[in-house]
Amino acid sequence: MTGTSPSDFAKRLDKTADDTEALLARLLSDDILHDEIARPKRLMDAMRYSTLNGGKRLRPFLVVESAAVFGVPREAALLVGAALECIHCYSLIHDDLPAMDNSDLRRGRPTLHKKTDDATAILAGDGLLTLAFDIVTRDEIHSDANVRLLLTRALARCAGIGGMVGGQILDLAGEGRFGGNEPIDVARIQQMKTGALLRYGCIAGAILGQASQKEYQALDDYGRALGEAFQIADDLLDVEGDAAALGKPAGADAALGKTTFVTQLGIEGAKQRVRDLLARADSAVSIFGDRAAVLQAAARFVAERKN
Repeated sequence: MTGTSPSDFAKRLDKTADDTEALLARLLSDDILHDEIARPKRLMDAMRYSTLNGGKRLRPFLVVESAAVFGVPREAALLVGAALECIHCYSLIHDDLPAMDNSDLRRGRPTLHKKTDDATAILAGDGLLTLAFDIVTRDEIHSDANVRLLLTRALARCAGIGGMVGGQILDLAGEGRFGGNEPIDVARIQQMKTGALLRYGCIAGAILGQASQKEYQALDDYGRALGEAFQIADDLLDVEGDAAALGKPAGADAALGKTTFVTQLGIEGAKQRVRDLLARADSAVSIFGDRAAVLQAAARFVAERKN
């Protein structure tokens, strides 16, 4: 057991979600920034539709709590978390498109391309992706430009060809989209498509806190274990969950013929793997003592979530 009760954890998670929501609302306002020419209404409305009023904000929460281990100012961590959330929301918009997962429902509402059209959805995703790098380079995050550079480079690599985007094309290949019979490495796809952004939430705190190599590695190991646990829990929910709780159609993976952790390990094998990953995550951050209690609770939250 950790030193953080479920109710205390829930309050911290909700607080970060509320703070992130307020920050994103400001970042996505109609106010034109220096060097911007205009903020077109249709584009901004679409970006706000897919970014505000939804989600647990787990990724920003990981940034805030991993940074808190080192006493980093919360405002700085929230900005980095907002940048990460912009990347996450852009990826959901693009994943839902007809050319990708072809989803009609997201967070209990019509997906953006259903609410508007494909072109608007594509551009809204592009806008969020670009805004993320505007945010993560801002001076308010850290006085040391090298820290901001490291944050930016890590975000690009976790979100890009060697991370989320690369994982997405491997996932599509695994569905047979491109012909041929390419071998499917579920663990590799997970590490890239889903795990990379969750891992960034953890290592961003280490970068902000100018952690030692040992401390950075601890959060890196924790983030990798948490990311895999998140994906296995997601695969289990796709089999055992219901659309009302999930806010999206259940059984989508099976409908697409995807190979998942559940299809490879079976339901009980997948649940045992999650338990093993929780133990690994706990062990990774044990070097921080009581300062790791919230992170340990976060790993349990990920593994036990219902949506």
